[in-house]
Amino acid sequence: LQVEESAVSLWNWTVTKHTGAVIDDEQRAKLRFVACRLICLCEGSDPPEGTIRRQILMSMKTGKGWIDIGKAGLADGFLENAMSSVEKLYAKLRKGSEGEADIQVHRADVEKSLFKVLSYQAESVFAQGDFQKAVMCVQRCKDMLMNLPKETCYLSILCYNFGVETYEWKRYEQSSFWLSQSYDIGKMDMKYSVGKEMQAKVLRLLATTYFEWDCSLYLDKALKAISLANQENLHPAGFFLKVKILLKSGASDEDINSALAEFMHLEMSLDFCLNTAKLLLEHGRESVGFDFLKSVPERFESSPDLGKITLLHIEFLLKNKRELLAKQKIEEVIIGHYTGKQLLPEALNQLHIILWDRAAKRYEEKSYSEALHWYNYSVSFYTPGQIDQNLAKLQRNMASCYLHLKQLDKAKEAVKQAERCDPNSIFTKFSVYKIAVMENDTDKAVEAVIEMGKLAEKTSEHEGKLRVDKNTGSNLLSLAAQIALENDQQIVAIKALEYLSEHLQDCRQLFAALKCLVRLMLSKVMAENAEKRDEDINSIVTYLNLAHKKLAEFFTEEEFTGDMRILEAHWFRKVAWNLAVQFKDSPEKMRDFFVLSFKLSQFCPSDKAVLIAQKTCLLMAAAVDLEMGRQQVTPSEQTELFSQALQHLQTCKEIWKVLKLTGDFAKDPTDTLLLLYEFEARSKLNDPTLHNLMESVWEQPQIEIKTLEIIASLAMESPARYPVLCKKALKSALNLHRKQAVIDAVKFSKCLHSLINISLPTGLTDLDTCVLQEVWDYFEDALSVVSSTDAYPEMEILWLMTRAWNTGIFQYTVGKYKEAEQWCGLGMRFLNHLGSLKKSYE
Repeated sequence: LQVEESAVSLWNWTVTKHTGAVIDDEQRAKLRFVACRLICLCEGSDPPEGTIRRQILMSMKTGKGWIDIGKAGLADGFLENAMSSVEKLYAKLRKGSEGEADIQVHRADVEKSLFKVLSYQAESVFAQGDFQKAVMCVQRCKDMLMNLPKETCYLSILCYNFGVETYEWKRYEQSSFWLSQSYDIGKMDMKYSVGKEMQAKVLRLLATTYFEWDCSLYLDKALKAISLANQENLHPAGFFLKVKILLKSGASDEDINSALAEFMHLEMSLDFCLNTAKLLLEHGRESVGFDFLKSVPERFESSPDLGKITLLHIEFLLKNKRELLAKQKIEEVIIGHYTGKQLLPEALNQLHIILWDRAAKRYEEKSYSEALHWYNYSVSFYTPGQIDQNLAKLQRNMASCYLHLKQLDKAKEAVKQAERCDPNSIFTKFSVYKIAVMENDTDKAVEAVIEMGKLAEKTSEHEGKLRVDKNTGSNLLSLAAQIALENDQQIVAIKALEYLSEHLQDCRQLFAALKCLVRLMLSKVMAENAEKRDEDINSIVTYLNLAHKKLAEFFTEEEFTGDMRILEAHWFRKVAWNLAVQFKDSPEKMRDFFVLSFKLSQFCPSDKAVLIAQKTCLLMAAAVDLEMGRQQVTPSEQTELFSQALQHLQTCKEIWKVLKLTGDFAKDPTDTLLLLYEFEARSKLNDPTLHNLMESVWEQPQIEIKTLEIIASLAMESPARYPVLCKKALKSALNLHRKQAVIDAVKFSKCLHSLINISLPTGLTDLDTCVLQEVWDYFEDALSVVSSTDAYPEMEILWLMTRAWNTGIFQYTVGKYKEAEQWCGLGMRFLNHLGSLKKSYE
């Protein structure tokens, strides 16, 4: 009993809260579901009549709730329970009846509930797509209408709703069945019928269903249905549909006129009449259509919208290639415009659209004079001095026609009028530009391009009432460049392309514009003398930098595929490479182009060819920085150049590591160049890591004599000063000279000369004994080589002799007589090896 009371309370609470909009339909359905299930659980073996009636009501409403929220499958069980409860109720009532009269009363009472359950079951199975079950349920309901006439309207509308849904699903056969049922049920009891208007509505949809299903097969049924609809209730929609069906059936003009006559007394709107006329004319019924159109003004004499009739007339005259008659009509409208019979603004705008459309078609056909004729009609509706953006557009269009006709003065006048109406329009500037190009006025054309570029930056630009597309500025600048190139105006084309490259969103167009710019500027540079080149070369650098920047930006695969990016990168890196090679006489430019080529190559796959190119670019860039750093520049500039070179070298070393894995590079001098360049950069930067670098060098077994001699030279080249490193490099080189199978006396002499110079500076007298001993050994080395070959340069022997003698004299002056005797004696030993100079020094 407690469960039953709780279930009833829940049900009542749900009703209250839903009425107060506290819970939505789905929440209500779920709460009803719970309450109903609880009530069913409380059912005894012989429930009283009130309990059964409550179960019927709750089961029906729960089932209907699930149907209403689109979950018809959940409704079936509850509707079956409701049906079972109805049967129980009838049996209980019949059992307690005292005669036939009582039975009839109880039957009538139960039939109302049975009807509701069946109609809900019909809705449920219909929603689940079971057409046959839905038909069976509706048929049972239909059979009960004799006893329940008040339900006629409900059942008729239920079938109509089924018909609407199946029509929308394009299930025309099922739709025609349900709509026919709806109409038939609606006729069963006139007292409780849905009414003539609703019956007509049902029949119109039935006619439409037949028409769309298969007009050729069901034409008669469609006509019969629409005729019945019009008999039930005359309505413009029925009239229009009948005309539509007749036209589709190929009925004669006489039949169509008869159909039109049936409805002439009806109240119809002007737009409806115009749509009817349009329908007739679109189906090629010119005679009937124009006659009907002529009759319309009489019905709407006082309407301010009469201009719509004229517009439709003009439109269809043009459509049927009756241009002369259309022109007459237009001229009548123009006369009316200035004699108090103006069209409403909306109609006038529509007429302008028709005129511009006709002019545009003539323009496309290259009938420019005829296009001007139609544009002039449009101009006729504007008053002198009127400011209007559409008038500006009109004048620009006319200017284009005049330009094609080579009527430059008229074109200039039209553009002048456009500037008066809309001076800040990018389209107006484009028209000014076209005339400037045709007049060969480079300055004015460039000025117009600059103005177009500025306007392209303004995203809020408007053209008439329509917002300018974001690509409009780019498209016009692209066209401007094309026009300039066609007219051999390179400077103008370059300016247009420069603005274009700044504003293009389409990456393919952007790179096409940049390529065009590079080519144009290259041809310009080739034709110029050296003095004028610098500015244009800087422009090329700017274009290549922009290409690099854009390649680095993110693009979707649809906008710019990976393969496209690679192709563009290859093109620009090769251009930069070629320019670097071309400007070998200008180190700074050569360096910049090599660096650019490297940067651009980073968007290419790292295959062997690309890696070699990258390595070369960086080596060349570093070499140029070092060379520039050797020139007479400020210390800060030197530091910047040497640091920059070092950065290039570090990157190059990483690339070289990878490249060496791809093949045999035994004869490649890159390792040597990297070492020498890095040594020079670090030594001139006074880099504390320089000694660490050299430790690895001294350990290399394959280092060449020439490399060591260059290191020695660089170690003492200003601003570097590393005598210890210089001396060590020269000693290593001298050792290598000694190890040669045949000593090259000339090279040996130069190396020894440098080593003695660094070890025994000129003018120093107070020298350490160890140093003198070390230098003495070098002289002994020299003597041994001099004694073994005649190839030792005589001037070098003379220098050795003089240097040894002078060292002895220096020792003498400081009182070191023994040492002085030794060094002077050493010098005398070289005297014997002099050739032609021996007598002079003896």
